Amino acid sequence: MNTILPVHSPDQNILATPERRKGHYWWRGLLITFGLYLAGIVIMVFTGNPLLFPTIAMLGNFMIPVTYVAFFYERRHLSQLTLPAIFLGFLAGGLLGVFVASILEPLFIQKLTFLTAFQVGFIEEFVKILGVLVIARHWAHDSEVDGMILGAAAGMSFAALESMGYTFTALLSSGGSFSATVGVTLLRGLLSPLGHGTWTAILVGVIFRESKAGHFRINLQVIGTYLAVVVLHGLWDGLPGLIGAFTGSGLDVFISQSLVGLVGIFLLWRRWREAVRLQLAQINPVTVESVG
Repeated sequence: MNTILPVHSPDQNILATPERRKGHYWWRGLLITFGLYLAGIVIMVFTGNPLLFPTIAMLGNFMIPVTYVAFFYERRHLSQLTLPAIFLGFLAGGLLGVFVASILEPLFIQKLTFLTAFQVGFIEEFVKILGVLVIARHWAHDSEVDGMILGAAAGMSFAALESMGYTFTALLSSGGSFSATVGVTLLRGLLSPLGHGTWTAILVGVIFRESKAGHFRINLQVIGTYLAVVVLHGLWDGLPGLIGAFTGSGLDVFISQSLVGLVGIFLLWRRWREAVRLQLAQINPVTVESVG
């Protein structure tokens, strides 16, 4: 029997009764977008048309982040979020986060080292949630599942926009090398689900869970979660330099960020399972026994 979730806030038409989605369209979208990305690369190589570069860069950098959000969107049967709500989280979280980070980071960080990497984590994990807090301040935000989906959207938007910047920087520093930009795009794309989207999903989920009476609260659980994702972020940026001393350049980023990313994915999976249990407990306490 399908369970209908109540809408907690009658004045919020952006929230609606959810339904279970069984289409698994996320991987179809990924395959189609990847095919278009490869086609764009081939066409640009053969034609030499530089006007195609922005389109190819956009496809490459947004392909996996959008797929990641679509994966969560298809599992929103316990959530009251609609597509417009998730789009707002994606738009506001990414844009506001990138803009504010570009102002704060030059003020406090002159050079990236192992220690300053944690300063980057403090700043970016804070700015990514600003957009979510702004757009959700009037919602009945008491569901951890809702928070995790919105957090994933905001974090992956930030990751995609940041990757666009790295792609452009690679183009300039390589003297216009197209292959260099493709390499940066593919590496950051493959690693993107392990980073920003995962950390922000964890943090915003806990913020939503700890909110009371429609108001966000900053308590020990929220602070502890924030510090945890800051540590993951700091290790993500700082470990490559340490590992590179033993493995050489080339493998340091992939090895270190894969290890840190797997820890983040595990924590996200644990939080998602707990969020589902809490949501089921609100709907029907009896069904919680079957979730495990």
